[in-house]
Amino acid sequence: MTELLTAAQMRAIEQAAIDSGAVTGLELMERAGAGVVEAVFEEWPELGQGAHRVVVLCGPGNNGGDGFVVARLLRERGWEVEVFLYGDPERLPPDAKINHDRWQEQDRVLSLTNEGFPDANEKHRDLYVDALFGTGLTRPVEGELARILTKLRLAIWPFERSCRETERYVAVDIPSALCSDSGKVLESADTQLAHFRADLTVSFHMAKLGHFLEDGPDVCGKLVVKGIGLGSQVPQKSFVRLAERPGDIGKADFWRHKYSYGHALILSGGAGRTGAARLAARGALRIGAGVVTLGVPGAAQMEVACQITALMLRRVEDGDALVEVLKDKRLNAPCLGPGLGLGRARALVPVILGQGGAQPRPTVLDADALSAFAEAPETLFDLLHESCILTPHAGEFARLFPDISEKLNAPATKGPACSKVDATRAAAARAGCVVLFKGPDTVIAAPDGRCSVNAAVYDRKAPWLATAGSGDVLAGFITGLLARGFSPMRAAETAAWLHVECARSFGPGLIAEDLPEELPKVFRALEL
Repeated sequence: MTELLTAAQMRAIEQAAIDSGAVTGLELMERAGAGVVEAVFEEWPELGQGAHRVVVLCGPGNNGGDGFVVARLLRERGWEVEVFLYGDPERLPPDAKINHDRWQEQDRVLSLTNEGFPDANEKHRDLYVDALFGTGLTRPVEGELARILTKLRLAIWPFERSCRETERYVAVDIPSALCSDSGKVLESADTQLAHFRADLTVSFHMAKLGHFLEDGPDVCGKLVVKGIGLGSQVPQKSFVRLAERPGDIGKADFWRHKYSYGHALILSGGAGRTGAARLAARGALRIGAGVVTLGVPGAAQMEVACQITALMLRRVEDGDALVEVLKDKRLNAPCLGPGLGLGRARALVPVILGQGGAQPRPTVLDADALSAFAEAPETLFDLLHESCILTPHAGEFARLFPDISEKLNAPATKGPACSKVDATRAAAARAGCVVLFKGPDTVIAAPDGRCSVNAAVYDRKAPWLATAGSGDVLAGFITGLLARGFSPMRAAETAAWLHVECARSFGPGLIAEDLPEELPKVFRALEL
């Protein structure tokens, strides 16, 4: 997996390399600027031909220094370059000041003020480069700069590209106003229009959390990460990984019997409420569980029996009946929640988690199994064990972890703001088990702090996954992998990645029923 860094971790990596003598700050800045120019020509090859016009907006820190390098390299290619600095040039960091002075030897540096603002309506530019703040931003863009950026946004905002198709906006490291740790736009009364959706964002060494969380993917446009000679260094303390293609998850030893691949139990709600559980069960079966049984109340037996073939069926009326079913030791991965009903969830969840003498098993708790404990989340937490997986969406997360949710959803007025990673890690620590916090930026965390982001963004975008029942299928995928013996963290990560891949493979028009049926095609494409 690819690591995602916080701003502090990136600074620490750079400083460690500088302190070791492996590289100087000035060399890193030169490589970063060259990386931006390279990425621009890779994205728009036509800009590599002939001379063009560019405005480079430089800020008061090292991100501004990167901008001065970009300006100098484009000038060397014959471009018409205008450079605007926000801040006092005498207060620039040493390396940025050197690159400021190098540029000033070639051309003047204009002050970025309302009077000196580059009027986008007066003269066409082919490229705008945002090197104002980068990952170091800790407060909202306010005052005069907010007014300037608002004016520029209204002139070149991509929604108006029908008449301005050749103006591109490139952000260095991360678009200004975006918190690089949380992906949130840092808010103030001035910032509503003082940030841009970049066409291209060029970051360095490794992507940052904010590139993949919250508003980040939308504001960043397309993300490119360029190396700057720091090798494969990662921070010594805990980091977050970006979920990637899983390793081999195919079944081995084809002559083994079905129970060797696990027996999943999906508990259903009553009559008229069985669809969600059937979706989960189909997902568990398709992802490789050897046997999947639907546990249903008597009133729903006929309904379910008419709908299933490869799935097994058991009557589970109440907690006592569930205890009897669980005497079968081959049942090794239960899933409760999809369409279960709140009352039935309150009765059955404690049994499945060990009350009444049943042996606890790796368990997925989703939907109603979570909402049933909204009034007293601690009751659920006291029952949970480390082999459980909770799979809340934002509403369910808020019911179980109201204080954490409130902190996550509070206006981001300074950085680093509370991120979805922070919230999910805190939830996993409190629950004592793996938490998969669903969304386009799904975050998966374990109680020990391990964390990954499964982001359906950029080239993995699959908006059609937002359809009724898709979360039930995900719960089934996870359950099927648990049945096969995957650890909770690996089961959650692998299932979430394959869930998105199935949606991408099927394409627009997807409904939840399509997801399990797309798995064989995805497995073949991945040679799993």
